[in-house]
Amino acid sequence: MAGILVWDPLVRIFHWTLATACILNLWILESGESWYRWTGYYAMGAVIVRIIWGFTGTRYARFSSFFPTPNRLFPYLRALTRGEHPYYVGHNPLGGLMILALMTFVLALGISGWMMGLDRYWGDKWLESLHELFSNILMVLILIHVAVVLLYSYFGPENLIKAMITGRKDNRRR
Repeated sequence: MAGILVWDPLVRIFHWTLATACILNLWILESGESWYRWTGYYAMGAVIVRIIWGFTGTRYARFSSFFPTPNRLFPYLRALTRGEHPYYVGHNPLGGLMILALMTFVLALGISGWMMGLDRYWGDKWLESLHELFSNILMVLILIHVAVVLLYSYFGPENLIKAMITGRKDNRRR
């Protein structure tokens, strides 16, 4: 099989099952349903597993390979403003930032949703509003993520959708 193996099975399963959970809870299931709650718990658990894998997993799954430090992020942004598109085998710094943001808001949604079921916070409007805010932010992030992946896959050096299915990235501009 052509290309370099980048995304291991755990990363790919995490990605596609988390995407499914987000689609279900943001756009299909009704809040308060049992399936809604359990899908949210699954999403939280998946992110926790992914965080552990981010420290112990394969080379490109580790946060150390893509964490968007200022030394990585700012030169990348400067290159983009010059019309350059630096190639990264794993995630580029903006991709890494998006991963962290998506996981953060999935966890925030899960925690706030869990808290709404506690006697202490039952019916508290501020928590419901916060949960809804997290949901709206996550929806916007997901839409940006999907749009960028589609554009990059079509116009960029590699098909990111295919890479997330096969685990292999094949740079078309080599």
